Amino acid sequence: MHLMEKGEGENQTSVTEFILLGFGDLPELQILLFLLFLVIYIVTMAGNILIVVLVVAYQHLYIPMYFFLGNLSCLETCYISTILPRMLASLLTGDRTISVEGCMIQLVLFGSLVTTECYLLTVMSYDRYLAICKPLHYGTLMNGRLCLQLAAGSWISGFLVCRIFMCLMPQLIFCGPNEIDHFFCDFTSLIQLSCSDTSQITPLIYIFSFLDAVSPFLLTLASYICIIATILGIPSITGRQKAFSTCSSHLIMVALFYGTIMIVYMLPKSGTWRALNKVFSIGHTVVTPLANPLIYSLRNREVKEALRN
Repeated sequence: MHLMEKGEGENQTSVTEFILLGFGDLPELQILLFLLFLVIYIVTMAGNILIVVLVVAYQHLYIPMYFFLGNLSCLETCYISTILPRMLASLLTGDRTISVEGCMIQLVLFGSLVTTECYLLTVMSYDRYLAICKPLHYGTLMNGRLCLQLAAGSWISGFLVCRIFMCLMPQLIFCGPNEIDHFFCDFTSLIQLSCSDTSQITPLIYIFSFLDAVSPFLLTLASYICIIATILGIPSITGRQKAFSTCSSHLIMVALFYGTIMIVYMLPKSGTWRALNKVFSIGHTVVTPLANPLIYSLRNREVKEALRN
């Protein structure tokens, strides 16, 4: 561990790098894990970039649902790239160190992209709500201007979180243990390692987490309660199936993303639960970006037609 003196008459030392333990407790599986995550990364990047290209290139995909899907796919390429390249390098070389600055950058980018995804998923659920619950007014309500405003608002929300993290994180001082029992830098681990007073930072972070994660989830949940109620009110079975098919792919993404996040932050952070915490963290950091192009390409007729063309 590289240390440097803090100075100013203090006997403490300041940590300059962390050790991401990741999956280091499975040395015999390092190469296998590297190959597995490398394939996942390549497929995820190729799939999401392909969806962005399809949405831009094919005019019959110029509708709000695919505009938001293009934004989501663009986000997923950035999202997974904040985590996997560093983890792949660690699995390949065995070097699990990351500088404090690098760790902070990863945390800030990860937090801002998670926020953007929460809002984008909410925007997409609102789009499906209007399409199913107010079909006669959908074309008027969900116009091009509103689509741009909703998408821009989602990205700006993530940028604001990025700015907040950039203001708060430099207040953390690390002078003790430097091992993070995770495969990326998350806020909970850094707070536990910090030897500075976190009594003011922690409540602020949780307040912003509620506003930027829980609130969008509640709005998404409300949208789907209305959608399901409307679908159940359709008299014909064929009509119900057709209405549900228009939002089933998005519902799967919402369940996967929020489900794994909830499990991660509800599980205890000590003992044998730490291993489960890392496994479920793979769900929202790796599996969700991978599932996005697979779900939408396999379950969506318009996307499959564009792929065939």
